Amino acid sequence: MTDITNTPTSEYDAQLGDYFALLKPRVMSLVVFTALVGLLAAPVAVNPVVGFSAILFIAIGGGASGALNMWWDADIDAVMRRTRGRPIPSGRVQPGEALTLGVALSGLSVMMLGLATNLLAAGMLLFTILFYAVFYTMWLKRLTPQNIVIGGAAGAFPPVIGWVAATGSFSVEAWLMFALIFMWTPPHFWALALFMRSDYDDAKVPMLTVTHGRPATRLHILVYTVLLAALAIGTAFTAIGGIFYFAVALVLNAAFLIGAYRIWNRDEVMAEGDDYAEERKFFRLSLAYLFLHFGAILGEAALRTFGLGGW
Repeated sequence: MTDITNTPTSEYDAQLGDYFALLKPRVMSLVVFTALVGLLAAPVAVNPVVGFSAILFIAIGGGASGALNMWWDADIDAVMRRTRGRPIPSGRVQPGEALTLGVALSGLSVMMLGLATNLLAAGMLLFTILFYAVFYTMWLKRLTPQNIVIGGAAGAFPPVIGWVAATGSFSVEAWLMFALIFMWTPPHFWALALFMRSDYDDAKVPMLTVTHGRPATRLHILVYTVLLAALAIGTAFTAIGGIFYFAVALVLNAAFLIGAYRIWNRDEVMAEGDDYAEERKFFRLSLAYLFLHFGAILGEAALRTFGLGGW
């Protein structure tokens, strides 16, 4: 990590919104939604106050991870076009403030989740924060081209934490939701890397596009998408799946497979000719892909409360 010592001027004094931006609110929205699905898909009734508290503290823990990530990555964020406007590299927030916020929110979220639900859920949240902020951000992100694969695990834990908060135990279904996010993350971010490669080159981050080239990245996207489709469709035949989920998964994975094939079947001349239109389209689809899959799981849970759903 390179020291960032920008000093905010009166023109750029930190505002509340700058501190909120440190929490990565867009990522937090995914954390909140998938954790909520994990909690509501669990086969137990959860008191609404307990459920709300669990999701709130999981969200705070996710935001704490984001603040710690921005603190450590401030040097490369200042280099990349996509991230140079973030609060620390732009000088609106000092690195020490981000570190303090991240550590404080981490402790608060873990302690309060343990009090609101159970110690296993709190332990899972603590492990997730440490995994993302230390194991991934501080070590593997700048070490291996498999950084996204490994880092994807951190983003995949929220539905497991939600499930554990509700039940106090693990289950196959919780880990299936984990696997969906884990397998989705690499093609999602590799598609982004295809049309943002210069950022990773400049920042010297060993993304797959940098270390192995774009043709290899295209092949990896296709392989992971095939495996993801098999997992996503297979989930329909488990306790959290059903006919509704199956229909949604078939449509989404057919579109995702077609998109991955088109990306694999292109070379750089074709991609540069249309400004990476297929890659951008696949990336946008990937954003909807995960929300719709988890929305279908949530739909199945809602149907089961009325004696419907499943097979």
